[in-house]
Amino acid sequence: MIKNVIFDLGNVILDFQPKIYVKSKIDEEKVEEIYKCIFQSDEWPMLDRGTICEEDAKRNIINRNTESEGLINKVFENWYDMLIPIESSVDTLKKLKQKGYKIYYLSNFHLAAFEYINNKYDLFKLFEGGVVSYKEKLLKPEKEIYEKILYRYSLEPGETLFIDDMEQNIEAAIKLGLKGIVLKEPRKLEDELQKFDINI
Repeated sequence: MIKNVIFDLGNVILDFQPKIYVKSKIDEEKVEEIYKCIFQSDEWPMLDRGTICEEDAKRNIINRNTESEGLINKVFENWYDMLIPIESSVDTLKKLKQKGYKIYYLSNFHLAAFEYINNKYDLFKLFEGGVVSYKEKLLKPEKEIYEKILYRYSLEPGETLFIDDMEQNIEAAIKLGLKGIVLKEPRKLEDELQKFDINI
């Protein structure tokens, strides 16, 4: 029986569509190039791991792409604004909490972006707690980050359901004994929960 539900944040609880965001900031012809040089850079996972600060990451990216400095600065400016709570997911969180489930988060996230979300929204008041990558210097799907949340909150893997939009992250959780949902469409979250006898 499931007693605990752990949520990823990006594209499960918070909308995160970087390519759409880049399109909203710059001319179409440069979108793919700028998207790749920022969001697929070596620095992006380093930001999630907490081993580089955003200013240094941006400087490195610009140094490799000097001709696009203006566009890179434009995209970095206020990029956290794309991180908007998904209303249906937040409603589901509230229902789970009311039903007595323990709710946690486990996410790869940058320090500055996490602080921004924490200050802007009341979202984190819904959670019992959680583990975020930059604080732990660990990333999903590394098994140690899952072990960290299980240990910290004394969670039984067999009683714990993890929801993430990335298949490899769910596979890693299942290997440690957790149940898992690969969530590709947040609006179908409650349908997916019903497969684990969670009716809310």
